[in-house]
Amino acid sequence: MQSYRLTVLALGVAAGWISGAWAAPDLGQELALPANVAASMRGIDAPRIRAHVRFLADDLLEGRGTGSRGGDIAAKYIATEFALDGLKPAGDDGGYLQKVEFNGVHTEPATVASLQPVLGKAIDLKLGDDYVTGNQTQTASVAIDAPIVFVGYGIEAPEYHWNDYKGADVKGKVVLVIVNEPPSKDAKFFNGEALTYYGRWTYKFEEAARKGAVGALIIHRTDLASYGWGVVRSSWSNEQVYLSNDRDPKLKAASWIQLEVARQLFSASSLKLDDMLASAGTREFTARELPVRFKAHVVSKVRKFESYNVLAMLPGTDSGAPTQAVVYSAHYDHLGIDPAMNGDNIYNGAVDNGTGVGTLLELAHAFATSSARPPHPVLFASVTAEEKGLLGSNFLGKHLPIPAAQIAIGLNFDAIPPIGLPESVNVTGAERTSFYPIVEKTAKAFGFAIQADPEPGAGHYYRSDHFSLARAGVPAFSINTGVKFAGHPPEWGKTQADDYTAKRYHNTGDEYSPAMDFSSNASLAKFGFALGWQALLAKGTVNWLPGDEFEATRLHGLGATGL
Repeated sequence: MQSYRLTVLALGVAAGWISGAWAAPDLGQELALPANVAASMRGIDAPRIRAHVRFLADDLLEGRGTGSRGGDIAAKYIATEFALDGLKPAGDDGGYLQKVEFNGVHTEPATVASLQPVLGKAIDLKLGDDYVTGNQTQTASVAIDAPIVFVGYGIEAPEYHWNDYKGADVKGKVVLVIVNEPPSKDAKFFNGEALTYYGRWTYKFEEAARKGAVGALIIHRTDLASYGWGVVRSSWSNEQVYLSNDRDPKLKAASWIQLEVARQLFSASSLKLDDMLASAGTREFTARELPVRFKAHVVSKVRKFESYNVLAMLPGTDSGAPTQAVVYSAHYDHLGIDPAMNGDNIYNGAVDNGTGVGTLLELAHAFATSSARPPHPVLFASVTAEEKGLLGSNFLGKHLPIPAAQIAIGLNFDAIPPIGLPESVNVTGAERTSFYPIVEKTAKAFGFAIQADPEPGAGHYYRSDHFSLARAGVPAFSINTGVKFAGHPPEWGKTQADDYTAKRYHNTGDEYSPAMDFSSNASLAKFGFALGWQALLAKGTVNWLPGDEFEATRLHGLGATGL
């Protein structure tokens, strides 16, 4: 018997059934998956994923900018692949495309800004080098001449007994805020070292606008943000995009400044940067108006346009209303073209997020061509405008073709490094759900160690499209590799990740290469396939754990029953 098992294992290796440390012939039984489901999982194919990524990252698609020709080509390519697989359209008017209306705002080089102390000379700021800014009011031109108020981290969080705005009147003024949130290792205080949404730059702009400020200056720090100034500059040098029907308050100047600019600003106020940063991390902090005004003339090119989420459905076999559908998602947009850049100016986005879309398309193919039919619907969503602030998934979360209360789980794929067979996975956020024991069991069956978030302070959970589904109440998280890969120590994987972040992330160097090894994508597709089927076959749906920030939204639609 042992000899027979070894022979089967050897044949599995030869057939490509082995991923990490698991053998597919035994995996279906270990996870209680039907034989035809396990067979479809084994058929997931790395070369097909490679082909998708190679096309999506081609110069022809011009970086897949939101609302651009290349972005629209990508959307139609994905829709065509869904159609070829025979999946049901789940977009508008019986098609695969869900229209999302946007306003695009591009800050023009004619924009100028300076810091004007009450005493002393003005400090002129250089766009791109010293600061970046965007006019959220979406007008062609706006002038600002307003006092600056330092409001620490710019957070009002009653549940943590924290209010940086207490006693401060910031109406008509510009707030100066620190990126991230107050430092702590106490899990009951802003989740300790793990970033909450309060630390995200999007929250800081939203809160400043709600308080009546006309502008905000976020102090960038690489150690806190987990990315360098180059990422900020490239992200904000392109067109900023807003949902056209968004009526929330907006800033005339949503801005970032370099740490050294903040140092000059405080120095002009006879204050020390380090002292002010330290004081902002305590409950004794009090907001204060600085003897410096922010002056700016923001010139913008404004346009209205449309882009599309691409949605396809595999119906369930149950005759009644779905109770635990599964959603797979990945954004297809990237940063497009920078016309002001010399030489190669196309942000091809091969890894970010050609790899995620390739994985999504292969999952759709595996489900659609399988002889197994799920009891509940499976939705495949390739969304737009992730790079513009999760806007496509934000719209999807508010316009789901299946009500959020009827969706058991959302599994997202974003920027999967194509560098070989993973032996560890990152599923940050899964531990916040009742589904986590199944995630643990499945990872173990695949031979994957679950890696804790290596940068909890970076707030990765709030930086990808699963977050939009979570805000709608759907238990959702992203699946990615950890740092351990077959044949290499963990240090190798970390070095690869650091190298990508430093040299290619949100850079024109994120291009397709024949040397890429898409076995990582295929392995995670199989892992996601197994997780999705277990959610579909489970006796109850999934909930957020008690006390989670998304629990109330979930329970409002589902009641207290669940997996």
